[in-house]
Amino acid sequence: MTKKDKQAAALTKTGHAKQNDMAAYYFHQGTNTHAYDYLGCHVKKQDNAYEYTFRVWAPNAESVELVGDFNNWQPGYTLARVTDMGVWEYKLTSEESLDGENYKYRITNKGRAFLKADPYAFRSETLRGTASKIYEPRMFKWTDSLWRARRMKTVANRGRTTREFFSAPLNIYEVHLGSWKTRDHKTTQNGENYLNYREIANELGPYAKQMGYTHVELLPIMEHPFDGSWGYQVCGYYAPTARYGTPDDFKYFVDKLHSLGIGVILDWVPAHFPKDAHGLYEFDGQPLYEYQGRDRMEHEVWGTRFFDVARNEVESFLISNALYWLREFHVDGLRVDAVASMLYLDYDRKPGEWIPNRNGGNENLEAVAFFQKLNTTLFAEFPDVLMIAEESTAWPMVTKPVADGGLGFNFKWNMGWSNDTFDYVETDPIYRKYKHERLTFPMMYSLGENYILPVSHDEVVHGKRSLIGKMFGDYNEKFAGDRLFMAYQICHPGKKLTFMGCEYGQFREWDYQNELEWFMLDYDMHSKLQKYSAALNRFYLENRELWELDFSWNGFEWIYPDMNELNIIAFRRMDKKGGELVALFNFAPVERKDFVVEPLSHVRYVEVFNSDRVEFGGSGILNEGALDTVALDPKDAKSRRLTLDLPGMSAVILKPVGKVKVKPQE
Repeated sequence: MTKKDKQAAALTKTGHAKQNDMAAYYFHQGTNTHAYDYLGCHVKKQDNAYEYTFRVWAPNAESVELVGDFNNWQPGYTLARVTDMGVWEYKLTSEESLDGENYKYRITNKGRAFLKADPYAFRSETLRGTASKIYEPRMFKWTDSLWRARRMKTVANRGRTTREFFSAPLNIYEVHLGSWKTRDHKTTQNGENYLNYREIANELGPYAKQMGYTHVELLPIMEHPFDGSWGYQVCGYYAPTARYGTPDDFKYFVDKLHSLGIGVILDWVPAHFPKDAHGLYEFDGQPLYEYQGRDRMEHEVWGTRFFDVARNEVESFLISNALYWLREFHVDGLRVDAVASMLYLDYDRKPGEWIPNRNGGNENLEAVAFFQKLNTTLFAEFPDVLMIAEESTAWPMVTKPVADGGLGFNFKWNMGWSNDTFDYVETDPIYRKYKHERLTFPMMYSLGENYILPVSHDEVVHGKRSLIGKMFGDYNEKFAGDRLFMAYQICHPGKKLTFMGCEYGQFREWDYQNELEWFMLDYDMHSKLQKYSAALNRFYLENRELWELDFSWNGFEWIYPDMNELNIIAFRRMDKKGGELVALFNFAPVERKDFVVEPLSHVRYVEVFNSDRVEFGGSGILNEGALDTVALDPKDAKSRRLTLDLPGMSAVILKPVGKVKVKPQE
């Protein structure tokens, strides 16, 4: 008898319902992708009574009891062990609905009893409370069928393997719900003054649409006990945080944004979890969800525990959780946090603190297998969703298909681009010529993965300064530099992500306990910068050259990569039909009159975007009217040039008009 057969026999001999036997079997095999339908609390209404079934996985427990509001938190409701591998069950019957009542599991191990929240709870207390809540699902009326049909159109051919969103615009607005706006502009430091999901949706949705974003990405909204973790230390993976309302309120949030044509992406944290006593930490008195050995269990810097992604039940927990948010809440993708921390055995560890893999390397082969299984499973059911890796190293093939040996994500953050570009714009323009490669080097690898260019929350905290605060110079120079940076990001190959507040130039670093400084829009330069951001985003959406060939050399060509003495770069972006934009960036505070642009292959160009416009806060140095080119060699179609005025600290974008291209003479 094989190991699997023995496990199956161990499950079926308990005599419980066969459908539950199979759910348990697949759960223990790591292949139950609906684990949340089996474990946790589930209600069934029969005749005039409610039957609540509670199941929890705790293989090392000596006993498990259910305590809650319904029994005054007194022991006595003892769960029965229904699988030899540690699933416990209790059925509670009540004449009245128990919806919303609090509960926990009282687990005993080696004579020591402790209380744990339900890992599969759909609702939780928050902040001052740590209990799970009984949740009776409602029939939510979704209205996003047109959005979902439109999303499915991003997947071509009947095999559903080609993802056309690589050739579509993707411009993400990253948001922390607790500090985008607050009630009456008050602080949330006392655990109060949060807006409801519905209230936020009714303001955030129209704002994102007005600003020209395609998606909103939310910092983790899974239940977490500590605001200061920003949501990245999760205890309730299946519960939308109660800070902002109920699960139905969050469904409204997603549905509302979809009705406005805005996608919703969630940050998701499968790497680690906190050591809060009520959470997953040593859940049944011993390491369970975490790795067993000290060499892999602890993340000392973060003070958290790493998930043991090689354990079957943990795989079922995490992969079911990812699918849960896609199925139940209609979200459009997940941004997977801290991927590098999972991929490397020596991540944040000193020599001697880690053990090499079976090949003698530092790669976590179990994490590689987990990501491949995760993405394969998700795309089999949802081929049209976004799976985005926050991977901060040069790990190869992150966005390549699993069949080709890749991890299977469809996008990855390009954090190298962010670091290089920030370093450049923080430098005095006098010395930028010595750092010119910060602008040019990213193109050496930018087409090796499907990249997103992130200006994320991580870049505007902990003394790093806000985006506009990074810009070198005085007040006006900072705004000019910010406009230039934004245009450079929009024109550079790769999809886009911008953290809230950057779009209007908030000077203060992000503070998770206080809302954004919206009052800054009362000041002229901030209002103009917001207007500029919206205009730039719309320009991006309207010009296929900026997104249709993001990951092909057919969509990019250098014009001036080496003008380091002038702090200037220029390149062209192309679409699939031969359309072209010429983008010029002057990173020096010096106007270049009669600046020569060559080689060009069209007779006439017009300026279609200029970051120096007065209405954007600039000085108004424009190139109005047609810009005619001059042929240098009649036999060479690409030997044409034009001259224009290139304002200091500005971006100028040109587009050919009239005849598509000049043919060389014979």
